[in-house]
Amino acid sequence: MALSGPIVLTDHRYGKSENRIVRFYKANARHEIRDVNVSTSLRGDFGAAYTEGDQSHVLPTDTQKHTAFVYAKKPGLDTIEEYALALAKHFVDTVEPVSSARIDVDSYGWQRVSIDGAEHDHTWVRQGSEVRTAAVTVAGEGALQRRWVIGGIEDLVLLKSTGSEFAGFLTDEYTTLAPTHDRVLASALVVGWRFAETTGFDWDEVYAGIRATLLELFATTYSKALQQTLYAMGEAVLQRFPMLAEIRLAAPNKHHFDYDLAQFEMENPGEVFWAADRPYGSIHATLARTDAPDAGTAWQP
Repeated sequence: MALSGPIVLTDHRYGKSENRIVRFYKANARHEIRDVNVSTSLRGDFGAAYTEGDQSHVLPTDTQKHTAFVYAKKPGLDTIEEYALALAKHFVDTVEPVSSARIDVDSYGWQRVSIDGAEHDHTWVRQGSEVRTAAVTVAGEGALQRRWVIGGIEDLVLLKSTGSEFAGFLTDEYTTLAPTHDRVLASALVVGWRFAETTGFDWDEVYAGIRATLLELFATTYSKALQQTLYAMGEAVLQRFPMLAEIRLAAPNKHHFDYDLAQFEMENPGEVFWAADRPYGSIHATLARTDAPDAGTAWQP
């Protein structure tokens, strides 16, 4: 069918991506570090910039970059959620054409170097690939202004050498996988959790508690499938943290296969594995409270 209706701009946003900001706190001899990657995205009355090239309502992305650095100084980067809330609120409250602002922050962990059992005051070593994340959206004005906060963690690499199986699955004429009742379970988790509340708690304590819960349930859940493990992890997080409305988990199933050592006249009782990086299973789960408001809406870009 040929279509002939008018063409309209149905959605638009713009911003400054991946501003790499390192903030040191030097009030005392023992310095503190915050290392983040900040992206801004604004929505509002910018349609004429697309349809007519009219930039009169467009706040330059370069200005957004400068603002992200200024806000790293004041109010600062004590917690990435409060920083993102302040930055988003600034754009919505002070830039007239802006109707909503989304701020995405990746936070990179550093661990103090220890010398002779004592932590060094101003030297750190990077803590692997794991990244703490926050995505904050502020929309509207005055008493009707709304705030959505999504905390998270990316590339949380976990592995257990036993306590997992995969059997009783559906088969067809193309199935060759043999069932197993003892396998390696490994993944690099991406997890996001949406807050129903944004006050009355410590952001860092909640993050640490959620992370600890994820590790605990991965370790202690006897897994009949990675799907079951993800559900157990998400359920425990929501049960323990009542300020959360929803949690999403994505887990690549990093397969480990017993390596055939029989060809070399050696036994391999589940000790030597081939770690395959591709292809991999891709498992996703979303858990929410039945009374959670705005299910799904806060996850939009």
